[in-house]
Amino acid sequence: MTSANLGSSASSIEPFDYDNPEVPIIDDHEPLVDVVRKLYNYLTLSISDVSYTFEQLGSTPHGQSLRLLIYSLVENSHNTYIIPALMILKWQFDNEADYDWGVNESRGYACEYVAWQFVCHLHQRETIEYLLEELTWTTQKATNLTQAERGTSGFMSTTGNQRAQEQDERAPLLMSSSSSLYRFFGGTRRVGSSLEEDSHGSQNVSHDAYELERFSLFFGLNALEIATIAHAKKFLGQKVVQRVIDQIWKGEIVFWDTLSVHSTKKPHFFNKRTADPYSRLRVPVYRKAFEAAFFVTFLVLYYAVLVERKPTGIGIFETLMYFWIAAFAYDEVSGMADAGMVFYQMDFWKLWNMGIIGTGLAFVIARIIGLVKDDDYITDLSFDILSLEALFLVPRICSLVSLNSYFGSLIPVLKEMTKSFFRFMPVVLVLYIGFLTTFTMLARDRLSLRQMSWILVKVFFGSNVLGFDIAHDISPIFGYGLMLIFVSMTNLLLISSLVSLMSMSLEGVMAHAREEYLFQLSIYVLESSNSRRLTYFMPPLNLIPLLCIRPLRLLLPAEYIRRVRIVLLRATHLPFVALIWAYESSRRYVSRRNSQFPPTATARGSSRPVSMVQGNLGLSTTDVRSLGSGKARRQPNPGHYPGARGSGLGQAGRVDMADMIDEMERLRTQVERVAATVAFHQRIQ
Repeated sequence: MTSANLGSSASSIEPFDYDNPEVPIIDDHEPLVDVVRKLYNYLTLSISDVSYTFEQLGSTPHGQSLRLLIYSLVENSHNTYIIPALMILKWQFDNEADYDWGVNESRGYACEYVAWQFVCHLHQRETIEYLLEELTWTTQKATNLTQAERGTSGFMSTTGNQRAQEQDERAPLLMSSSSSLYRFFGGTRRVGSSLEEDSHGSQNVSHDAYELERFSLFFGLNALEIATIAHAKKFLGQKVVQRVIDQIWKGEIVFWDTLSVHSTKKPHFFNKRTADPYSRLRVPVYRKAFEAAFFVTFLVLYYAVLVERKPTGIGIFETLMYFWIAAFAYDEVSGMADAGMVFYQMDFWKLWNMGIIGTGLAFVIARIIGLVKDDDYITDLSFDILSLEALFLVPRICSLVSLNSYFGSLIPVLKEMTKSFFRFMPVVLVLYIGFLTTFTMLARDRLSLRQMSWILVKVFFGSNVLGFDIAHDISPIFGYGLMLIFVSMTNLLLISSLVSLMSMSLEGVMAHAREEYLFQLSIYVLESSNSRRLTYFMPPLNLIPLLCIRPLRLLLPAEYIRRVRIVLLRATHLPFVALIWAYESSRRYVSRRNSQFPPTATARGSSRPVSMVQGNLGLSTTDVRSLGSGKARRQPNPGHYPGARGSGLGQAGRVDMADMIDEMERLRTQVERVAATVAFHQRIQ
């Protein structure tokens, strides 16, 4: 960022004080563009010269300015775009982190720090509202048009409305993350470039429309999904965020609870008394369980086809395997369309999925050609291609093991080590091609290019004796010397360098193993819960609506098609719902039995431990927050949300160490708020 641009960006904030910038006030209904702009200006002024780590932000002088921002957001702002705006800025700062010696990286950490501290002061209802509400394109356009009409009059208002109307007509009918792939990978201007141009704070409709177009990458996503795209691992690894992800995984927080034509996607706590039993098909833990069963049957059919191996015809197992391949391919394409390409590429197992589909498609094509031409060679080749399917199918079945913290930490390690290996390969190829050319020319009358290539490959992977044995045949004069140099450079220099480089990658990832594991777990959970389809059909049953209902979309209205899909889902997925109902009923029965015979009498009355301050004074969590801030935040009624913690009074439970740590963290944030309040009043005086 140049000094001129920084000055233009800071001109909207008064006074011009880099050490103590004025804390922005964000209105409740302020649009996303303005929220991002205000936070961007404040963060760039607060952290402008020195880089810090995430852990240092809480103890450095710049952390004081961040605490003032947190205090202002908690006390004065109830805008649901605060967390998405901070995650968008995290993504932007990380993209610009290569140009300012780590300052933008520190600003990205500041975004995560502020977002984390802000979420710690939210109630559960507010938490799911701030973290799981999706950004919408139409709401942003309507808000900006309303502000444009209020801020202009006469001819300027007419001109602004005409310009906005023209942009509405040019805007796509459905803005989603999948339609913004070009803007994510391409484009010469970043989000911050236009933020720096609005030096007078004027409401420019065309300017805001451009910002909305830039932000359309994130429309259709919620704050947690934006955080995964921005690689906000510090934020996603916090306990308060992981609690929300865990509740999504277990189905305590759901996005669909009814199954009707007019159902809409909205995050809320699950209520078993009002929810439709078929909505439990959308719970990630159940989806993954049925997905594992699908892959197991896929593997059984795969082995059955290879063992049967009918060269002259298609057997029953092979026919079923074709349906399984088609169902998996359709489910993967549908999931890609639902999640959007930007979020879909975050999934670690996407390469395995594409490998399964690609190998299966190649087998089907080769098999059909072999049967039509009655060619034994092509038929044998098709089964050889099918043999490669195990390289992708077996690891994909074992992907559920990554839910374990130990095995889940190994996946980022293998990923980073693979990246390091491929980054180092160009050096190996340059050296290999140089020696291959020299040795081939020296042994041109004795060894062919193919023979020399395999000899050097064997020498590179440790067959040093073979290299010295063949050195005289290569060249009586230069053979031994060149082979000694090649062996020394490959086995001693390159291999040692590669091992050291991969070890550094291993150490770097293992130092943040928990963050990496929680980051991958968050992607795993969000990817299985972000579908925007009301009716989700489990494979291979998803082929039924594909073959029977999709052709009717050309003839029947969308509402009727949706009603038919609901009826078909109820008819085909009754066994799955029965299994889920039996499992949840058994868990509730066991829970009731345990509640009749509690293991201990500690913390009776609430599963959450009570702090010493609350226990002695008889204060609730709301009262403590009010005392710490001097002003009570608008509190929701937890009784309206049966999934809220602490609502089940009279239920015994254990004092969990994690809850104690959470309580200590909450008390620490309250102390910081008190300190920020004192500092804020001192600055005013």
